[in-house]
Amino acid sequence: MKNPHLLVLSVSAGAGHVRAAQALVATAERDYPHATITHIDVMDFVPASFRKLYADSYIKLVDKAPLLWAYLYQNTDSQPATSLVTSIRRHIERLNTRALKKEISRIAPDAIICTHFLPAELASRRISKGEVMPPIWVQVTDFDVHGLWIHPHMQGYFVASDEVAARLEARGIATEHIKVSGIPIMPQFSTALNLTLCANEVGIDPNKITILMMSGGLGVGNLANMAKALLQLPNDFQIIALAGKNQTMLEELQALAARHPARLLPMGFTNSIEKLMAISDIAITKPGGLTSSECLAMHLPMIVVSPIPGQEERNADYLLESGAAVKAVDIPALCYKVQKLTQNPAHLDVMRERMAKVAKPTAANTVLAHVLSALTNQS
Repeated sequence: MKNPHLLVLSVSAGAGHVRAAQALVATAERDYPHATITHIDVMDFVPASFRKLYADSYIKLVDKAPLLWAYLYQNTDSQPATSLVTSIRRHIERLNTRALKKEISRIAPDAIICTHFLPAELASRRISKGEVMPPIWVQVTDFDVHGLWIHPHMQGYFVASDEVAARLEARGIATEHIKVSGIPIMPQFSTALNLTLCANEVGIDPNKITILMMSGGLGVGNLANMAKALLQLPNDFQIIALAGKNQTMLEELQALAARHPARLLPMGFTNSIEKLMAISDIAITKPGGLTSSECLAMHLPMIVVSPIPGQEERNADYLLESGAAVKAVDIPALCYKVQKLTQNPAHLDVMRERMAKVAKPTAANTVLAHVLSALTNQS
């Protein structure tokens, strides 16, 4: 196929699905100029009421009612496709995604890559009814696989690790339809950076141990309490604290920084996270699939905190087993882990070596090369 048109479908329920899609677009534009690539956020083509129910409710659940989310995650993983709840959910989704169906028909792509399970499920149902659709691939965006990602009629699945591939196989997906690609991240995470220039640009001391605290793009969690406790430690380190789009959290961090000049640098949402990772020695973060993959690519040791029950707990398990992270269950444990790691640079070096073995910084390229090759073979 000379000039293929790829469509990437994401859902802005959390930031990771969209970031994976953006990584595919950026990589395609850089490495595959002969291909056209279009990214659609499904939530841009649904009624506002459905968007609020689907996307906003997810954020509120994982932040305010994590135990309820844990129950739902476990319950829906094995829920039969014929169950009443599933049938009602699918009916609601179908009624609210008619505009998306029209937009896909208008674009008429040669292939679709889904970075969220919703568009994969919608497409699968269309194919089941006899509608003609282009080949569809599914990119799983965690170090886990949930039943909602698995649908008939998919061309293939891209997964984060060999273990996820084995679990997908156990659910009935043929080996030849599974590709261990890693999770797509932006190209800049595999680009060498000048650490001194990055430190000067940010305004921190390049010779001090630097801890990067992240709350995710939406600013979930309580960084101010963690930062306050860490700043009481005797260790000589500096902290960069990212509040994402949470203005209240940013203001709390700024008030704390005023009492600890040159030790705490609060920041809001940033598009240059790779520079901050490059100049950091440790990341304190929730173990989202994209953030974890970015840290792995940058060989930045992690202390994982407050994983969302379900997918983030599975991500944390993978990171801990790989030797890429340690876990802090509360603030006293966090202080202990920070002291232990900052006083033992050799341990950090070992963690970096282990991260290098499992990192997949070129996952986006792997995905695109596979899809474009398949289209070429079909034409």
